[in-house]
Amino acid sequence: MKNVYKILFYSAAILLVFLKSSVCSATEVDDKGKHLFILSGQSNMAGMDPEVSFTPAVTKAFGKDKVIVVKDAHGGQSIRSWGKSNHEFPPPTTGRVPKVRGELYDRLMEKVKAAITGQTLKTVTFVWMQGESDLNNTAYDAYLKELLEQLEADLAFKKINLVIGRISDAGLDGGKRREGNLTIRRIQQEFAEAHPRGAWVDTDDLNDRKEGEKVVDDLHYTKEGYVLLGTRFADKAIELIGKGER
Repeated sequence: MKNVYKILFYSAAILLVFLKSSVCSATEVDDKGKHLFILSGQSNMAGMDPEVSFTPAVTKAFGKDKVIVVKDAHGGQSIRSWGKSNHEFPPPTTGRVPKVRGELYDRLMEKVKAAITGQTLKTVTFVWMQGESDLNNTAYDAYLKELLEQLEADLAFKKINLVIGRISDAGLDGGKRREGNLTIRRIQQEFAEAHPRGAWVDTDDLNDRKEGEKVVDDLHYTKEGYVLLGTRFADKAIELIGKGER
């Protein structure tokens, strides 16, 4: 009987060691890989320096050797310059219609692929700040969907996090920009909220500048506004990654 107890005891001990080893191995595997952050869009993304507030925040959260931040942004550009297909019918002939569809996406991906060569990716987060050049775009949501699908295919990474900067309240006080601005803001918010790994940030307080005693909602943000934008993007990105690891 004593021999039976001994056998059971040693079997349990061996099992415990095995389980502990398995947990450690799983943790080690889980710790491998880097967090890729892709920042793109038009002028308000171009005006944000990720090194000031975004990169320090994600580095603090995940470690300097665990993050890759790639930014490529161009002022005054329609989302059509990132999407490779037309989603508007009839196709637009006026406004910001690029000669080559997807031209800016290809440029972005060149930067991304150069940065991730030889790296293993643990998460991918796409941060998008764009829309002011698409106030007459009737299929902005379709372009957003295509943009994410392009990223998933080219990176061979299905669960991409999405953070959208909702365009600010510039032009909401009236004029020809009001209706289009409201439409893009609504689409961006709804798209981010419907995405299983999506979030959006508010920018309405980042563009306030003073003209005498009057506060003007400018199209572009203040110096302090760009710092806050980077912080908000980082906070949402970190939050989404945390949810995905639960």
